[in-house]
Amino acid sequence: MKKSLGALLVVVVILAVIVLERTFTFRSRQPQTAPVAVEPLDTAALAQRLAGALRFKTISYQDSSQFDAREFDGFQRYLRTTFLKLHAALKLEKVNGYGLLYEWPGSDPSAPPIVLLAHQDVVPVEPGTETRWTEPPFEGRITGGYVWGRGALDDKGSLVGLCEAVEHLLGAGAKPRRTVYLAFGYDEEVGGRRGAARIADLLASRNVHPEFVLDEGGALTNGLIAGVSAPVAVVGIAEKGYVTVGLTAQAEGGHSSMPPDETAVGILAAAILRLEHDQMPRAIRGPTAAMFDYLGPEMSFGPRLVIANRWLLGGLLAQKFGATPQGNAMLRTTTAPTVLQAGVKENVLPSSARALVNFRILPGDSVEGVVEHVRRAVHDSRISVEPLPGQMTNASGVTSVDAEPFQLLARTIRQVVPGAVVTPWLVVGGTDSRYYARLTPNVLRFVGSAIGKDDLRRVHGMDERVGVQAYADAIRFYLQLLRNAAL
Repeated sequence: MKKSLGALLVVVVILAVIVLERTFTFRSRQPQTAPVAVEPLDTAALAQRLAGALRFKTISYQDSSQFDAREFDGFQRYLRTTFLKLHAALKLEKVNGYGLLYEWPGSDPSAPPIVLLAHQDVVPVEPGTETRWTEPPFEGRITGGYVWGRGALDDKGSLVGLCEAVEHLLGAGAKPRRTVYLAFGYDEEVGGRRGAARIADLLASRNVHPEFVLDEGGALTNGLIAGVSAPVAVVGIAEKGYVTVGLTAQAEGGHSSMPPDETAVGILAAAILRLEHDQMPRAIRGPTAAMFDYLGPEMSFGPRLVIANRWLLGGLLAQKFGATPQGNAMLRTTTAPTVLQAGVKENVLPSSARALVNFRILPGDSVEGVVEHVRRAVHDSRISVEPLPGQMTNASGVTSVDAEPFQLLARTIRQVVPGAVVTPWLVVGGTDSRYYARLTPNVLRFVGSAIGKDDLRRVHGMDERVGVQAYADAIRFYLQLLRNAAL
């Protein structure tokens, strides 16, 4: 007995030594760089120009017949009359009608170009909520230190901010060493197949292989990362895949006064419950593992110990981090029933019932694996399981954090926002950048604007807005990025 206790004590001591050693040698991965001087900008004029862009209802509807060409024409005319230097110096190509591809030629043809993305379109305002906005969604008002309107965050703030940065540099006589492309799609909110996909096709046909591509998908966050008091710049190095699976249950129909033991609706409901209960497994890997590697050293001793010793405490970390919907989405392929269809009258038993279940696919999982998981979890011959055709993609590749583009972006952020913590990030939604992955392994997702907890609900929701100062800081980020990467 004493020998067993002694052996156990030795094991505990060895584990403690290993855990502490890994904790104390868990070093910061933040690049050391000197801050740059704050670029003097006319923040009021910047805000006014963004406000003007928000007044155009460049809305993407699921029904493409609702596309309002007049609004897009007006918005593009606004860009031409607002950014005169840009339109005089850069070559502009219209792609598939309303896609915009600007080329700012560099002096060194051997240097791979960079491609900076944004999108012109916005999501609709939910009918009936217009009067509940603090400021009207399409009037571009500036009040309380904010620019209000649909698109302020997603994604006209990025698009107009990029134009401002180029216009500013042209005014200072800048000429790039490497070519810079600005690529602005017009249907990102409904999949990007007519805009970004066609622009990427055009670049591919010209054998363009960028040094890196930068799109939306990450931001400078305040108060969103528990355990880190400094601003945290989350840089997307990958994004999840997407598939919607249709479940159709078949059963005998008839009069509701004589229902069978199991109806089509009941069979389908039970299947959905099984799917929600038997979800795909959690995993700390890829971008999420890289995120912990970057955040852990910036935290206090307790969280740092857990993160540094995932080999021993990974289950505890996954359980705690995955307790919120946001954390859970970064650890697994998520399951979300979104549409139910059955019945034509309250006293008629439907002979079929259908559900659509949306899955956002974790890097390392696949569309095929998701469909097989659904069939296995449902396990009912009365239910057909089929993925919906159309938008169906595996997760993107993962950009290396050791590659120069990520490191350059991290240095740029810390030059403009000294003290910010930069971390890799998994984007749980989808962006236009996925169409450019075949052109380069270095696809990054970050906008320079700062956001807080209250802003997350505003994206695609009510009261979308961006701070006047935050918007100016985003332009300062784009300016420094262009200087570091292209000039």
